[in-house]
Amino acid sequence: MTVQNMIRERVEKYLAAVAGGNTADIVALYAPDATVEDPAGSEVRTGHTAIGEFYGALEGADCDTALLTLRVAGNTAAFHFRVTTRTPDQIIVIEPIDVMTFDDDTRITSMRAVWSPDDMTISPR
Repeated sequence: MTVQNMIRERVEKYLAAVAGGNTADIVALYAPDATVEDPAGSEVRTGHTAIGEFYGALEGADCDTALLTLRVAGNTAAFHFRVTTRTPDQIIVIEPIDVMTFDDDTRITSMRAVWSPDDMTISPR
């Protein structure tokens, strides 16, 4: 399997883990010293503990994901996807573009999510 195919599979696992809302599953995809900057320009979170705290907001959430576009070059992936989250009162849809880098074991070494509140759609449930 090529590195590009391995990265594609890792992105699909990431999106499935986000949809599943299991923090441990998401964190396991990251290298121990990885960074997360979500959204771009916000505080950079470094390491499994900080990354787990960030993704903890998804724990048990009712959400799903859909990959819209994916590009892989070298050890970098850029992808556009949709996250739909349902709360008792509303439905929140956001379509960020994430840029990830990967190590030789295809663990995520960095993730930057490009989006702003203007990119969110919130509707009553």
